[in-house]
Amino acid sequence: MKARLPQGFGGGASNMNSMIKQAQKMQENMAQVQQELEAREYSTTVGGGAVAVTMNGKRELTALQLKPEVVDPDDIEMLQDLIISAVNEVLRNIDETSAAEMEKVTGGLNIPGLF
Repeated sequence: MKARLPQGFGGGASNMNSMIKQAQKMQENMAQVQQELEAREYSTTVGGGAVAVTMNGKRELTALQLKPEVVDPDDIEMLQDLIISAVNEVLRNIDETSAAEMEKVTGGLNIPGLF
């Protein structure tokens, strides 16, 4: 007795080749989007503009600007907190943008190890 698959299932080698081609195309698109994301710059400010941070998509800090009035030798902790806050905020922006752009490529497919 032979089992039959419903219409559209199976298909043998041609179906497998089609799936491989689709996966390769998705992989190419993901690599292109990854390159574009790494080339972007992400900036944020905190403390009413007292601290500005810029990072690239590779998560490298490329600029840090401090307004003179935020540099108070008697309150170093506030400056440290502002810098930490700014860096964390720009990292969140990178993560959110990366996830949204990759979701466009993968169609919402959850690929382990990818963002």
